[in-house]
Amino acid sequence: MKFNIPEEILNIAEKLEKNNFQTYLVGGCVRDLLMGREPKDWDITTDAKPQEIQKIFPESVYENKFGTVAIKTGSENEKLKIVEITTFRIEGKYTDKRHPDEVKFAKTIEEDLARRDFTINAIALALTNNKQLISKLVDPFNGQADIKNKIIRTVGNPIDRFNEDALRLMRAIRFSVQLNFEIEEKTFKAVKKEAGLIEMIAKERIRDEFIKIIMASLAKKGIELLEESDLLKYIVPELREGINTGQNKHHIYTVWEHNLRALNYAVEKKYSLEIRLASLFHDVGKPKTKVGEGLDCTFYNHEIIGAKMAAIILDRLCFSKNFAEKVVHLVRCHLFYYNVGEVTEAGVRRFLRRVGPENVDDLIKVREADRIGSGVPKAIPYKLRHLLFMIDKVKRDPVSAKMLKINGEDVMEILKIKPGPKIGKILSVLLDEVIENPQKNSKEDLKFRIGELGKLSDDELENLAKQAKEKKEEFEEGIEEEIKKRYYVK
Repeated sequence: MKFNIPEEILNIAEKLEKNNFQTYLVGGCVRDLLMGREPKDWDITTDAKPQEIQKIFPESVYENKFGTVAIKTGSENEKLKIVEITTFRIEGKYTDKRHPDEVKFAKTIEEDLARRDFTINAIALALTNNKQLISKLVDPFNGQADIKNKIIRTVGNPIDRFNEDALRLMRAIRFSVQLNFEIEEKTFKAVKKEAGLIEMIAKERIRDEFIKIIMASLAKKGIELLEESDLLKYIVPELREGINTGQNKHHIYTVWEHNLRALNYAVEKKYSLEIRLASLFHDVGKPKTKVGEGLDCTFYNHEIIGAKMAAIILDRLCFSKNFAEKVVHLVRCHLFYYNVGEVTEAGVRRFLRRVGPENVDDLIKVREADRIGSGVPKAIPYKLRHLLFMIDKVKRDPVSAKMLKINGEDVMEILKIKPGPKIGKILSVLLDEVIENPQKNSKEDLKFRIGELGKLSDDELENLAKQAKEKKEEFEEGIEEEIKKRYYVK
């Protein structure tokens, strides 16, 4: 059996073989080769000790206790610039459920494979004779059969494997949705039995596995499996509040099913991680804001509560501040009202000011996911298409203080004042007036208006600035409150 192995890997194997050491590809790359997929990385294992590997490969780094040496290959291929070579090893007990208490070097590849997580990852491919590649598969746990039958099964006793490294609980689900494999019954029962062990894992590692599940083509199934296995209550318990939470006449699904269907739409469209998470979390605040039952129940302010909940979730999972802020913003703004003929151009400009022009495309995508998750047939109805037309029409108009023809220094120079909160208030009032009428955005008009505003009392200026801030939160203009409420209830 022959496989397409990169030249860089074959050269490493040749050098090890010349020094009388065994060389095997192992783990995910072998699984991918057997499945006809291009490996994302290439892991090599050998009976050579780390110090022996470094003698053979001077351009290498060894800075860990697991017997892994990083080899610099000089390749132009990003995936092959650094190749890791690990000495055969066996591992001791995992007291902390994360790391082995001790690592010992093993003598055979079979011993090394016995420490691995799942049978599909416990297959080794021997490399010999360099370019005249003769490959030999070492498969002591019948991983090839499980690949053929699309089964996720642990190596040996699943309870033992999950107690060694509790992250494997999530990895079982991640591989299931990435590969479209089923988790073998005994293995899944063990996942559910040992689910609580996931609390011993660093949140960063949980986050990374969660991201891989969300980015998989079967992400919806992944969330469902996290729930069925009892893992979700330790990872994103807030989502579970939507289970059996019925909605009103605008929805045919529970909050739980709606959120998952919204996620699924974002996945099918191959949208970014931010949009997928915003789609999944966009209605997470509904259970906490529900009033009443049946077709006329309401969820007022669920987007505000949901944004706060999303912030807590993303912080708990150690997402970066900038990433979290983007997702939270999309959740907070997903519930906007637009009706042709009722919203003015000024209203659209205020919408752009509140949302940010750079976020509009992503927000529309979350809205699409929300609609499809509700069971409606069209992701982009006429109203949304008209909104996009209006946005395109006004997108060059000023919607932020930076787009004004004057700045804070101009205000200080005209009014002969020092830096202070008064400057910000004046700019806020000017921006609101320019949003209402973009023709006012000229230096001459703005300078004249600054002079007028400078003559106002502190209370009068404060009142105008407050009005401008309130308008920033509006999208629609001149619409009766009961009409707004009717459309904000989803």
